[in-house]
Amino acid sequence: MRKLVAAAIAVALLAAVAAAFAAWRVERFMTTPVQVADEGTSFEIVPGSSFSSVTGDLVDAGFIDDDTWLRLYARWTGEEGGIHAGEYRIARGATPRTILEQFTSGAVQLHSFTIIEGWNHRDLLAALHAHDKIDASMTSEDWPALLAALGATQAHPEGLFLPETYRFPRDTSDRELLTQAYELMQSVLAEEWAAKGDETPVSTPYEALILASIVEKETARADERARIAGVFARRIDKRMRLQTDPTVIYGIGADFDGNLTRKHLRTDTPYNTYTRRGLPPTPIAMPGRDAIHAVLHPAAGNELFFVATGLGDGSHKFSATKAEHDAAVAEYLRRLRQRRNN
Repeated sequence: MRKLVAAAIAVALLAAVAAAFAAWRVERFMTTPVQVADEGTSFEIVPGSSFSSVTGDLVDAGFIDDDTWLRLYARWTGEEGGIHAGEYRIARGATPRTILEQFTSGAVQLHSFTIIEGWNHRDLLAALHAHDKIDASMTSEDWPALLAALGATQAHPEGLFLPETYRFPRDTSDRELLTQAYELMQSVLAEEWAAKGDETPVSTPYEALILASIVEKETARADERARIAGVFARRIDKRMRLQTDPTVIYGIGADFDGNLTRKHLRTDTPYNTYTRRGLPPTPIAMPGRDAIHAVLHPAAGNELFFVATGLGDGSHKFSATKAEHDAAVAEYLRRLRQRRNN
């Protein structure tokens, strides 16, 4: 009987030692950094992958030499059935434990896409389709259907998508990103509209988008947006034509070759603010939040005109009278000729 008890104790001790060793070995493996390049490496789990195939892929990719301890750990913790498909970024210093946490939490690698202030809807769609991580699912003919699906009351996509940087997992569709940009524009526009000043010349949020898009195309300088918005506000109040070149160019469309002529300025289109009073029918570009804010809080003053200075810094010369403006235009043309001659 004593021999049986001693044998049982010996077996129990051996089992305890083996279990302790296995636990130590697993813990050491799970906390030892894997082999990865300094800049990190992408790793993909395809939909439907088993846990063993994923750990095998980690071995094949050179992250770990053997997957035995990882599989054992996942079995002990019950995590082997909780991994998510997707593209992951494994960073320098990652361990099998942190990698498993990524896989089970679905912390997939995110890519970025930036909508630039002043883009038109053609620029936007072209940039979406040029991004190799975005699924191109629509064409220019699909804009009306997308707008209808978004619940937009406008039939034209221009100006409805907020310039911002968006983060997304690989294979996100262009429609999904456009939905994010549309919803963010609606949120920002509502917030800015709720805080608008009494001096704004626009009467609806959509008119704010239209005028903001013009301000966006007229200047990239933060210190000029409210001032240019002020010029337009006073011209609207005095029933003067806006006479802004970007609207004319937008009315010409994709055929514009970069050379704006007197004939263009005299040719009437719905967007020609030299031939028509008031705002054009739609925005002419994607305005950023700062341009929207400027239109809803235009700078006070008596200036009714502005023209580029020609100094090369994107600045403008503002004038209160036509005579002052004509002199500023002459100065701009003089600088332009001088730069060409040099």
